[in-house]
Amino acid sequence: MDLDRLMTRVNPVVVGLLRSPLHRLLGAGLCLITVTGRRSGRSYTIPVGYQRDGERFWILVSKARRKNWWRNFLDPAPAELRLSGAQVPGMAWVVEPESFEFRKAFERTFLRLPWLGRTFGLVYDRRTGLRDDQILHLAREAVLVQFEPAMTRSS
Repeated sequence: MDLDRLMTRVNPVVVGLLRSPLHRLLGAGLCLITVTGRRSGRSYTIPVGYQRDGERFWILVSKARRKNWWRNFLDPAPAELRLSGAQVPGMAWVVEPESFEFRKAFERTFLRLPWLGRTFGLVYDRRTGLRDDQILHLAREAVLVQFEPAMTRSS
């Protein structure tokens, strides 16, 4: 079964749990992101998987062509994460697939969860790491969104 399609069906339940006092049941690696549409101005909240790297957060988007929410961050834009029951305002943007951060985020994720590579259409081998052809595949099929909390954003 396609994990993305399954998650779309259970998203309302996941959102409810992540907003409730029971958020710890799902909180490890899952959070809510509130996105404001570039064109519509409408805000909506969806569950996403994340990983933390210091003060920044990385959100890996599988099957990106099917999804629209990340397109709101083609240019840096305000966003809000709900992490461990707390609202965290900040800025988010799409990371260039040619960047070191793109490779690092996927490599770290797959090292921890090698089976997740299949969600992105590849088989990850911890012994060899991500090959260049796999990075090219990810650049076509996936997106990395970086989020930095407002108090740590430097500009």
